[in-house]
Amino acid sequence: MIGRTSLRAFALVAILPGVLLAQGRPAADPPAVPPAEPSVTHHTARIGGQAVSYTATAGTLPIVEDGDTMAFMFYVAYIRDGIEDKSDRPIFFSFNGGPGTASLWMHMGYTGPRRVVYDEEGFPLRPPARIEDNPYSILDVADIVYIDPIATGFSRMAPGKDEHKYHGVMEDIASVGEFIRLYTTQHDRWGSPKFVIGESYGTTRASGLAGYLQSEYQMYLNGVILVSMTELGVDRGDDVSYATALPHMTATAWYHHQLPADLQARPLEEVLAESEAFALGDYLLALAKGHDLPETEKAEVIRQLARLTGLSPEYIESANLRVSVGRFRKELLRDQRLTVGRLDSRYTGVDQDAAGESYDHDPAMVSWNGPFGAAVNQYLREELGYDTDLQYNVWGDVRPWNREARTTVGEMLRSAMTENPYLKVLIQGGYYDGATTYFDAKYTIAHLQPGGELRDRFRFAFYPSGHMMYLRKEDLARAKQDLVAFVRWALEATPQARPVTTAAAGAQP
Repeated sequence: MIGRTSLRAFALVAILPGVLLAQGRPAADPPAVPPAEPSVTHHTARIGGQAVSYTATAGTLPIVEDGDTMAFMFYVAYIRDGIEDKSDRPIFFSFNGGPGTASLWMHMGYTGPRRVVYDEEGFPLRPPARIEDNPYSILDVADIVYIDPIATGFSRMAPGKDEHKYHGVMEDIASVGEFIRLYTTQHDRWGSPKFVIGESYGTTRASGLAGYLQSEYQMYLNGVILVSMTELGVDRGDDVSYATALPHMTATAWYHHQLPADLQARPLEEVLAESEAFALGDYLLALAKGHDLPETEKAEVIRQLARLTGLSPEYIESANLRVSVGRFRKELLRDQRLTVGRLDSRYTGVDQDAAGESYDHDPAMVSWNGPFGAAVNQYLREELGYDTDLQYNVWGDVRPWNREARTTVGEMLRSAMTENPYLKVLIQGGYYDGATTYFDAKYTIAHLQPGGELRDRFRFAFYPSGHMMYLRKEDLARAKQDLVAFVRWALEATPQARPVTTAAAGAQP
């Protein structure tokens, strides 16, 4: 998840240990590290129309450097029972983003066997949050390990160690990579097909891990799943960023019935196709021309932008044809004194100052923090039996974050794919996600290997939802189908593209 620092106080209130408060006792000072012994429990859930029995393990693994324990990384693993031969049983390593948030979002919203209950459209219900079996969990197809990066969840540095040692692009990749190596070794999963799945900043981590695991540990992945994908270090530049944001604005305006009648009457995907063509066509060309744009062309671009965004021509002209997504969120429903969500623009919020240029809060994020924060605390302690007074950090303190290597992760994924011809990638996202927009994702992937040699090893799946597209029940079901289809495709015996060697090309040694 991409979060905001201002939400941390809200998150802390939302996840206070309910048992201690209910008993009227003050919370004790938390121990420095989580419990050493894992909690192992056994369960059955109905997934994919069948009863699936599984073992859940909640615990930590130590991150050790030169014989010195540096940190303890918390995880929850789900292993399906009754499968002796793991050579054909895929294993997923899953995490979220931030940077600085725990893995609870996909764990208890998307792929895990238990999920937080939202309504059919993915909006929250009356508190307190409820948990139910997830019939669309991936556990019927693959085992899953959810990883909380250091400082999130119950993961902590060892006493006396630098609290921010692993808080940076490559530092984070190295620590999570070491966890994956260690878990794979201790649980005899080197012979299993392996996938990493990350959301939001977790897609930065997942892309870097594809290269890191391969180069450092000779661990070749079968698939990478990128949910609500970041830019992966691909620089779009300002004008391209305005252009690639346009289809998201179109989707948002369509959802809130702010487009002209002819567009409102058409299916969303048709409207988005028109917006995409205009975005990287006449609109991007107009932006590139700057003040040399002829007045007649400018007038037509303004007309089209107004048509595709629901904003007034006067506002677009005043913004020099460059309306940021942040300003759009404030402007679209200004006449109703409403803002639209950043992470899911279907949500609306109320600001104290309706005339301002920035919003007070993201109505989507605050609608997710409370239910998920409460649910994960109840679930880990009561259902999985993980007994600790340690606070579960939905949002951890990871600042400062070293971003120096931010531009390398896309290249790490590209390089891993060129060296491992079996590695395939699935990109999933929501049309209403204004933080990591779906069209930005398409642009980014198209520029990882501009020559197109890797084109056929990427798949896209987009849904009429937001950043956490899996909260909407219909999209959760579709996303599960897309995941299963991707796993089967990734495990095909024939590589999608085999590197050409000098011998194959007929050259003499």
